[in-house]
Amino acid sequence: MFSSPNSISKTKGLLLICLLVCCALYSQDSYTRLVDSAYNHIDKNSIKASQFLDSIPQPVEKYIEGRLSDYYALKALIHDDNNETPDVYHSSILALKYAEIEKNYKTAGHMCLDLFSTLYFVNQDSTAYAYLNKAEAYYELSEYKNGLLEVEQMKAYAKFLDGDYALCNKLLLEHLEAYRNVKDDAYHYMFALYMITSSYVHLGDFEKAHTYYKKFKVLKDKQMVVLFNHNSFKASIDVVFAEVFFRNKQIDSTLYYLSHATENRRFMGDDTVKSYFTLYSDFYKNSGELEASKKYLDSLKVFEEKMFRNMIDASFQINNALLKTEIELKKESKGKFFLGLFGVILFCVFATVSLLYFIYYRKQKLKLNDLDAQTKNIPYLKSNNEKLTVKVHSLEDYISCLKNEVKIIASIDDVVVQREKIKEFYTALHLNSSTILDEGKNHLELVNDFNIDFFKRMNELYPKLNDSDIIICYYIFIGFKNKEIAVFLNTSVRAIESKRYRITKKIHLDGQDTTLLEFLRNTFEQSYLE
Repeated sequence: MFSSPNSISKTKGLLLICLLVCCALYSQDSYTRLVDSAYNHIDKNSIKASQFLDSIPQPVEKYIEGRLSDYYALKALIHDDNNETPDVYHSSILALKYAEIEKNYKTAGHMCLDLFSTLYFVNQDSTAYAYLNKAEAYYELSEYKNGLLEVEQMKAYAKFLDGDYALCNKLLLEHLEAYRNVKDDAYHYMFALYMITSSYVHLGDFEKAHTYYKKFKVLKDKQMVVLFNHNSFKASIDVVFAEVFFRNKQIDSTLYYLSHATENRRFMGDDTVKSYFTLYSDFYKNSGELEASKKYLDSLKVFEEKMFRNMIDASFQINNALLKTEIELKKESKGKFFLGLFGVILFCVFATVSLLYFIYYRKQKLKLNDLDAQTKNIPYLKSNNEKLTVKVHSLEDYISCLKNEVKIIASIDDVVVQREKIKEFYTALHLNSSTILDEGKNHLELVNDFNIDFFKRMNELYPKLNDSDIIICYYIFIGFKNKEIAVFLNTSVRAIESKRYRITKKIHLDGQDTTLLEFLRNTFEQSYLE
């Protein structure tokens, strides 16, 4: 019995539809596996992780539905590894958006906490509390207890920075035992003791302050405590003690705690350094040693100028990221997108016209002022020109001396001596020349001038390391601490710690009973000398 042509055609049609459905399902599954592969490589090789994610066709929303929050969270980590701050913020916003849609509450909590930290502590934006409240709600839904503890500590830390020390301690003491019982990370307990001790000092309760200070000091020898963090917090506590004693005119106690703070000077955070310079200047001024006081005032001025530049750069980058993210999210609705675009264009036109008018008015006013000043201040202009000529010659001489010193150090054959000379040169350059040279660019050129063989050999031995990784390895190799590296690379200590951890993954050092510094000194240095 034969089938009719119509029935054969229908059967073929059904088979074709089934085949297309199976192909679509297989394609969807294969693309989500690329997200899993990126996750497995993110700690050891962010470049390879990025290649997996870039293999997903655009728009990714069409091909990895249900995994978009993981995709953008991984993107944020990759951008962080490359110091791309605006893209980190942009990806975090998108990760949060899709985590909410996919009900991935743990990831949503992480993203909210990161966004709160960025907006409140870096940009001083009070609207950041909305993200903190969201983080708490998402961690409750995910039942991630450590996340809830971190939210509570963030609340206390915000009060600490606002100067509400009584409320800060109240919030911390309610959860202090829970912080102490976290088995896999002692950081939260150490951070809590630091804030409690400092708050009691500010409140004038020295008996309780010393009680918790003793508990803090004991943590130094604990296995899960990072020594750098402990020394940084200790320096801050000593400066707080010194500040309070100086206000109370207890000069001997002030000098005692200032001297202890000096022992951990290289571990200090920016706020602590500012207080440290100010306090020493006031101390010497009170003692009648005006020259010493001026020295610390000059150091404070240089430091504040650098902090101001960093703050402006960070705010500019975050605002750019906000604009970029807003435009990205508006693409989902054509009507809203075009309406927003029209508003942006209208605002830009108005702003441009206003700016042009202001510039024109300003130029005309300046021309009138200049004409008047030129007729009245010719002697002053001549004197000022002579001074400027002297400053230019001094700058040229200074740069020439730097170049000669680089050549002398580069010619030293003894690697150990050369490494010490390089470290001394970097430190002197940072302390004495921060107002003359742009450290964000020139220090990398100086590194290459000193030891280009180091970078060539590292690229040959460990091709997975990127340029940023090798720069950090070089600073560790010659003896710099995380805080010093962060200053030279204009980034945070936490970012340096994260990069060090990823470097150990990339060179397969994790799980071995040795540190990255020991590895570079004992293993790499031997091959480098050969």
